[in-house]
Amino acid sequence: MKKKSDFLKIFLNIKSIRMFLFGFSSGLPILLVFSTLSVWLVKAGVSRSTITMFSWAALAYSFKFIWTPLIDNLHLPFKNYGHRKSWLLISQIMIVLSLIFISFTETLIHTAVGAVLIAFSSATQDVLIDAYRIESAPQKYQGALSSLYIAGYRIAMLVAGAGSLWLAALFGTEIYNQDV
Repeated sequence: MKKKSDFLKIFLNIKSIRMFLFGFSSGLPILLVFSTLSVWLVKAGVSRSTITMFSWAALAYSFKFIWTPLIDNLHLPFKNYGHRKSWLLISQIMIVLSLIFISFTETLIHTAVGAVLIAFSSATQDVLIDAYRIESAPQKYQGALSSLYIAGYRIAMLVAGAGSLWLAALFGTEIYNQDV
């Protein structure tokens, strides 16, 4: 039988905390783009059929296996970070830039482009985090790392969904003008 201290060592080491934070960074963009964006578009008076077209951006998550070999074989020039961390840095920068871009868009086409960029970058980040988790720890820690990743992912989804809508209600207005 394992001691309580062994249990805590597995969940409170730096790799476990890092996996929790990676999970959080993966869960945030997906819900912001697909659920919160849909609510915003409905409030802006965009037709349901147009909003449904935004769901096509989610295909990036379904087809991420297509560009995974490229990520595995294309080495970035950031030697100090290593292969996975370099790609992870690029994907996270792209997510941040895409979120900034989408927050300043004024047309539906620009919003759609921003949603696709976020989905592509976020799906790429998911691939990298899975590979990093598998390569960074022995098999006996994979269950703990995976569970912490999922916990971070779910908490981020709560923050992205309820948190962003709460902030919008607190600081925003209930009236949107899509023609601006």
